[in-house]
Amino acid sequence: MLWQTNLPLIAILRGVKPDEVLGHIAAVINAGFDTVEIPLNSPQWEQSIPVVVKAFGSQALIGAGTVLKPEQVDMLAEMGCRLIVTPNIHSEVIRKAVSYGMTVCPGCATATEAFTALEAGAQSLKIFPASAFGPDYIKALKAVLPSDVPVFAVGGVTPDNLSQWIKAGCIGAGLGSDLYRAGQSVENTARQATLFVSAYREAVQ
Repeated sequence: MLWQTNLPLIAILRGVKPDEVLGHIAAVINAGFDTVEIPLNSPQWEQSIPVVVKAFGSQALIGAGTVLKPEQVDMLAEMGCRLIVTPNIHSEVIRKAVSYGMTVCPGCATATEAFTALEAGAQSLKIFPASAFGPDYIKALKAVLPSDVPVFAVGGVTPDNLSQWIKAGCIGAGLGSDLYRAGQSVENTARQATLFVSAYREAVQ
């Protein structure tokens, strides 16, 4: 399958607070992003996510990250989330999210984990932490995965090295601390988002 958004880059805003979340997400969307993840270890995510879904749900795929439990998926479905990202493989979490019609991008590191996720219904995979394995590892893993499964590199991806992950076979990447760090200005988020969009476009030319 193909990734369903126009730009296969996931903006990860870990640590964002409810009173600042709209400004930062507007910044990444204005730069060209159309997939946003708010991790559940962010302050008061229960407030941030519904606000973001209401404001930007028609413009972007809005979801949650660090989703660990099936009951969290139920809560997120009620909030209108359409994307579930996990750091690990939890088959029940994946199946529940799929049952709600959500896009699921679970974190995996090995072929066994990848195929377990796909058997549970995951439509995409994130290799995490990507920087610990390197592009050559992802290239080797891609060789045994179904060719139509979108694979994202997450962890250590920067504008300078994004092209390495694309060349290794990733459709895109999840972008965390090199895009957004808790407490940074909206202007900094906008600047980093623009750098990532430019780096992606150059990588796929």
